[in-house]
Amino acid sequence: MKKFIVTVSFICVCFLSYANNTPKVGDILIVKAPSSQFYNHIEFPQLNILVKRGKIASYAPVIGNKVVVEEVFTKKNKTYVVLKKNDGAKFFGLYSDVKANYQKAMDSGELELVKPQ
Repeated sequence: MKKFIVTVSFICVCFLSYANNTPKVGDILIVKAPSSQFYNHIEFPQLNILVKRGKIASYAPVIGNKVVVEEVFTKKNKTYVVLKKNDGAKFFGLYSDVKANYQKAMDSGELELVKPQ
């Protein structure tokens, strides 16, 4: 009986942890600093593209911004999300939304889920 209770509780914990890792439309995330020089899992433009468009070659304007999940879709067992800024402004004054690989961006620390209060 003990083994049965432990097994059932383990399955419940696994199920709940999986349910918390799936994004939903309306989730609020925070953009964190990239783990390397560039963002690998959020499709922000390269720095040279920003310079060509007359912007400063830095990701500093997006670090710490709150973004909202506008769309969630799956391709080849990978979950992608479309992100828009929470205040409605454009990223770098150019892009209204960006696409990101949700699980990899969360694992690498490029995105962080805002805890509901």
